[in-house]
Amino acid sequence: MAGLRLGPLLRHVDWESGTGATVWVEADRPCEAEVRCADGAGGTARTWRIAGHHYALIPVTGLRPGGETAYRVLLDGEQVWPLPDSPFPDSTIRTPAPDPAPGADATDRAPVRVVFGSCRWAAPPSDASHDPVGPDALDTLAQALARAPEAPRPDVLVLLGDQVYADETSAETRRWLAERRDLSEPPGEQVADYEEYTRLYYESWLDPEVRWLLSTVPSCMIFDDHDVIDDWNTSEAWQRRMRATPWWRERILSGLMSYWVHQHLGNLSPAELAADPLYAEVRAAEDGTEALREFAARADADPGYTRWSYRRDFGRTRLLMVDTRAARVLEEGRRAMLTDKELAWVREQAMDGVGGAPGLPGPDKPGPDGPGVASGGYEEGPDGGHREGGYDHLLLGTSLPWLLPHFVHDVEAWNASVCGGRRGGRWARIAEDLRQRGDLEHWAAFPESFDALTDTIAEVGGAPGAPATISVLSGDVHHAYVATPDWSRWPSRPPRSQVRQLTCSPVHNSIYASIRLGFRFGWSAAGRALGRAFRRHGRVPHPRLSWHKTGGPWFGNQLMTLTLRGRTAHLRLDQAQSDPSGGGARLVAALETDWAG
Repeated sequence: MAGLRLGPLLRHVDWESGTGATVWVEADRPCEAEVRCADGAGGTARTWRIAGHHYALIPVTGLRPGGETAYRVLLDGEQVWPLPDSPFPDSTIRTPAPDPAPGADATDRAPVRVVFGSCRWAAPPSDASHDPVGPDALDTLAQALARAPEAPRPDVLVLLGDQVYADETSAETRRWLAERRDLSEPPGEQVADYEEYTRLYYESWLDPEVRWLLSTVPSCMIFDDHDVIDDWNTSEAWQRRMRATPWWRERILSGLMSYWVHQHLGNLSPAELAADPLYAEVRAAEDGTEALREFAARADADPGYTRWSYRRDFGRTRLLMVDTRAARVLEEGRRAMLTDKELAWVREQAMDGVGGAPGLPGPDKPGPDGPGVASGGYEEGPDGGHREGGYDHLLLGTSLPWLLPHFVHDVEAWNASVCGGRRGGRWARIAEDLRQRGDLEHWAAFPESFDALTDTIAEVGGAPGAPATISVLSGDVHHAYVATPDWSRWPSRPPRSQVRQLTCSPVHNSIYASIRLGFRFGWSAAGRALGRAFRRHGRVPHPRLSWHKTGGPWFGNQLMTLTLRGRTAHLRLDQAQSDPSGGGARLVAALETDWAG
């Protein structure tokens, strides 16, 4: 009898028709995997094999728009989910209600609730009564939803990187690694191959609360550095050094392979999966390991070979998840956060439906995923207002913040200039050492890419059919804050959209005192003054854009929830705190704020 090794994860729910979804599972042997819903909907898929593991991504069809149905998972006809004696409610699939009739008030549409965060170190505490890094925010969210199944539930959980920590393993995982190999040999206590990566996913996704949460709330994911290694793809010199080590090739290939299996595939719609040649090859093969390994090798060698970024539309809310790790161009003198092709894709997807972008997919011009929305969806009315068009809210999911504390931004811009030779070879060598030691590799460390992203945001926000809000969702930096750009010095017409940088991390990780002090200083007037001195030394031009912190910084394990309705946005920051009454942990709101376009 086949057993359920990992999952189920509810991944993609179809917001266009409200009738389909996908569910990801890992079984312990080859089998037929089935999802059977209480309302008669369902689907089946045969497992496929990677490195001795058996996976299936099950397409569910026949769902009712605007409905909710419990589901079961069966392997070869035997039920394996829900687990016997589960303390949690049934896992369900909720589908969006159809849009109201044309001309209806925008507030008649149901809100879209997006919960997001990053950096979840999943290792359970050795002492069950005390977690040294504090309550896990995902666990706490799951407990809150399980206690109140009728309460508003997130429409999507957006995980912005560091879903697993390949370079920081738990004591239990280190004991398991020691049974496989000699930990005195590199990479030591870090993971080395695909099998060891699977251990990280088991440790993270078999957590009972998180397992139930991922089974009932759809999720979108993108990697950050720790999914492979700290500061992955910092610079050309970093990459040369890593590629010279004997263990790196197996590590990077295994990291990309395991990400494709566990995270990337579930991000895609059924139509995108059907058009994916690698997915077809892996499913058709007796063993897809070599095909996936070859793909990973090519993806690592050429940042333009594949696209990990993707688009999801939730009614009139558009999410663009942007790869800020594998798409980097690292050659000094040409450094870029994204390849030209990737940057063009981001712009095209953001402009699709808002007007002013010729040549985009439309009803008569299919895009890569089928027919799109015609450009020019909004028009300016006689009173300067707007008529309804493509979408109301743009979410840019990028693991690394676009707008950083001012001192940090200026130091990274200085570092990029000096590494590029603006102060001579000696300073370039010093700056490269600082870049690798100090994690100086955010958008600010790629100045042309920072400007290109800013230009894209300004273009979308200033288009005839600009969305009401543009939110850059980020993590990585182990604190939370809200930053708002100031367009007063912008050289062209400022955007109409309300633009925010929303940064939220960690979900569950330690917060060192030095980090708290450093980021508080980074936002301070003294930090800004010192940053200007760095800019002068590096001969860095004065930035065209300024910004200011409008919330935070907050430290702790936390999640943000963005609720989007009509052309309004509501943001709530919740921190996981131990319940003083002894009832486990609870989510406590540290911020609630609104804005509208």
